[in-house]
Amino acid sequence: MFLGGTVQALLAMAFWSLQAGGHYAGLWAPPAWPLLSRFPPSLFHAMLLAGGVFPFFIFGFILTAGPRWQGAGDLPSRDYVPAFLLLAGGWLVVWVSLVLPFLLVAGLAAVLVGWAAVALTLTRIASRRAEQREHITCIAIAAWFGALGLGALLVFAAGASPAWARAGIALGIWGFLLPVFLTVAHRMLPFFTSSAVRGYVVHRPAWALRVLLGASFGHGFLATLELPQWLWLADVPAMLAAGRLSWLWWARGAIANRMLAVLHVAFLWVAPAFALFALQSIAWRALPGLLGHAPLHALTLGFFASMLIGMASRVTMGHSGRPVAADAAMWWAFCMMQAAALLRVTSELPALPGGYVVMWLSSALWLGAFALWAWRFAPAFWRPRLDGKPG
Repeated sequence: MFLGGTVQALLAMAFWSLQAGGHYAGLWAPPAWPLLSRFPPSLFHAMLLAGGVFPFFIFGFILTAGPRWQGAGDLPSRDYVPAFLLLAGGWLVVWVSLVLPFLLVAGLAAVLVGWAAVALTLTRIASRRAEQREHITCIAIAAWFGALGLGALLVFAAGASPAWARAGIALGIWGFLLPVFLTVAHRMLPFFTSSAVRGYVVHRPAWALRVLLGASFGHGFLATLELPQWLWLADVPAMLAAGRLSWLWWARGAIANRMLAVLHVAFLWVAPAFALFALQSIAWRALPGLLGHAPLHALTLGFFASMLIGMASRVTMGHSGRPVAADAAMWWAFCMMQAAALLRVTSELPALPGGYVVMWLSSALWLGAFALWAWRFAPAFWRPRLDGKPG
């Protein structure tokens, strides 16, 4: 799953950097992909990231960690290999549909079947009796919301109105990605910190996670109904809850440890992202769309992509028999991702000249950051463990 996500991330961001530089910044003539005559490039980009990049890493992590959270052993290969083949094969067909648009529906249908197979497995894991079931249950529910979002995109690809595509993206981000990232951070970030910082007190308030998940679903629901002026009702509580968690989790010892610092800094993006969403919502009647997509990219680039680098690095090191420590390549990849996020947020400022060029620079940095990460970590996906253990 991690290898599939790595390939997808490199392809998706290379595609978007090419499109952003040509279609938006006007730096060159963009390729004339037949599919994009009816499928806007920005929508295709959102679909790739929400449904084709982050999910591979999420599924790879949770299908490994989830059973252990519930006191069970590792899953047999039949629980993930067929799903992976459907997901990977489906997205391959989606890429080919750029040239042969009639293949898009078939590709998305294969992805949806593979996704549903993972959701069923997660539901079975969540139904296992254990002391702590809230986190895995939240992730299983989010997986089904993600399947619904993919289904809505499939309906749009079959010829329905763009409203289906907007609903699909909203479900993918607010029903699946954000709930999963928040849930995993709530469970794992204090645990990782306590294992490395002496005397660290674990704070994992259930109310904060529930407020954040409720706000995520509420934001997605209001966005789907196209009620931007009311989004602040969900965004303000989420901003406060995320800010409280950042305060509770912060520790000087954690920041001195680069591996932990990456995770803490990534989570620090959540509260400002919701603050930007709330500001845009409150100002909507007077200045509609004031901040453009700046709040969204503070969340997706600042939080999702940054947390992905930290979590995927830690998991890869641990499961390949390597010492769990941030090396120079991982640290520079993370710093480049921070620069990409800041540039992307800045590119949406209304008074900024040349915003599209800045947007393209952000995409190029994203691609460079992940290429550096892949160069360092991807070989571990096909090589034997360094400690000689199976895997």
